[in-house]
Amino acid sequence: MILNKNKILLLAVITLFAFACNPKKEEKKLLLPVYGTKTVLTSGDTVYQTIKDFSLLNQYKEIVSQQTTQNKIYVANFFFATCQSICPAMTSQLGRVQQAEKNDADFLILSHTVNPMHDTAEVLLEYAGKYGAIKNKWHFLTGDKKAIYTLAKESYLVNALEDDGTPEGFIHSEAMLLIDNQKRIRGIYDGTDSLQVNKLINDISILKTEK
Repeated sequence: MILNKNKILLLAVITLFAFACNPKKEEKKLLLPVYGTKTVLTSGDTVYQTIKDFSLLNQYKEIVSQQTTQNKIYVANFFFATCQSICPAMTSQLGRVQQAEKNDADFLILSHTVNPMHDTAEVLLEYAGKYGAIKNKWHFLTGDKKAIYTLAKESYLVNALEDDGTPEGFIHSEAMLLIDNQKRIRGIYDGTDSLQVNKLINDISILKTEK
């Protein structure tokens, strides 16, 4: 009986050691999809598209960059302060997102203007105040127009165009984008649709469980 117990114990130790030393550990299952292009390396690892480096100014004239979002989950969108179509509805919905996540220091909102020539830090500060934006939680961003448009198209995969023929002179997406702490797009939502924003709020909670 003692011999059998020793054999069982030895087998358990060997199995545990083999599992711990296995270099091909199964990656943690992703609970939400990853959007954008992806590349499978010869090693079997998958490299996903990520948000490229950026440096913009917020409504307090503070630099907001990848350092600001490092290891954080955030929601991004594009708007402009004089927009009278989708922007008021979208910004109001973002207020709901902020309220749901106001106590989480590792969550941010980044709202990028597509009309930086008009939307200075002063204009954005006034605009942010109308919607109750919390400092260091909800950043309204301005900066170089080309850099913002390139960021929209190449990193966030959304439209940002000028002189599109509309009365307002700009076209931009109603999308809200959920970005994880590895700079990957994990969700795309219609920011004017309260049901879609409900899903966004729920998906933020789901995403946190992957951390």
